[in-house]
Amino acid sequence: MIRNIAFDFGGVIVDLDREEAVQAFIRLGLENAGRILDKYHQTGIFQELEEGKLSEESFREKLGILCGKPLEREEVRQAWMGFVSGMDIRKLDYIAQLRQRGYRTFLLSNTNPYLMDYWARTPQFTPQGNSIDAYFDKLYLSFEMGCMKPEPEIFRQMIKDAQIRPEETLFIDDSTSNIAAGKNAGLQTFQPENASDWRTQVETLLERAK
Repeated sequence: MIRNIAFDFGGVIVDLDREEAVQAFIRLGLENAGRILDKYHQTGIFQELEEGKLSEESFREKLGILCGKPLEREEVRQAWMGFVSGMDIRKLDYIAQLRQRGYRTFLLSNTNPYLMDYWARTPQFTPQGNSIDAYFDKLYLSFEMGCMKPEPEIFRQMIKDAQIRPEETLFIDDSTSNIAAGKNAGLQTFQPENASDWRTQVETLLERAK
C-alpha cells in the first residue's frame, strides 16, 4: 500500500523550459549559459547554489562577476523564472485532495532560494494566494539539505526525517537518473513527461497498490 507520495518540482509541479532560462541568463550577460544550465542538474556556481554551498547573495555576486556587471536580486530571480513555462493548478488541487484522503505528501526538489523563497513559498505562487507549503506535509529542498538528486544521501535524509517506509512511498520525478536513484533507495517510482497531466496515471497507481 502507498501511504506517502514525494513529488519533484520542476517538470512535475511546474512545467520546465530550459531554452527560455538560457536566453534569460544570456540577456543578463552570461554568454555561456547554454553550457552551464541543465533541466535536471546544474554545474558551476549554479550547482553550488542548489547544493547550498553558496548563499543567494554570494551567488548573485559571483554571477555578476561572470556577467561583467552588478546584478539586483529581482533580475536574477526573473532569469531563474525563465525555467518555469507554466503550471497547471489542477495538479496542486489534486495534491490537496490526496492529503484530504490521508496520503502524506512531500516535495523533493533540486532547487534554490530564487525559485522557492522568492516565488513558490510566497502568496504569488498561486492565483488563490497559496504558497507551495500549503500542499505538502514538508518540503525537502536541495539547497537546504546540502545534497542533490540523484545522490543517495538526499533520499536517506528524506526517509529518515519523514519517518516513512520506502516501500510505502511513491516517488514522482521526470528525470531518468533521479528515478533510478529513487528505486535504489527502495521507493516505488513513476516518471511522467515534463508538462504532462499525470493525475490519472497516479490515481491508477494508487488504486493498484491498495
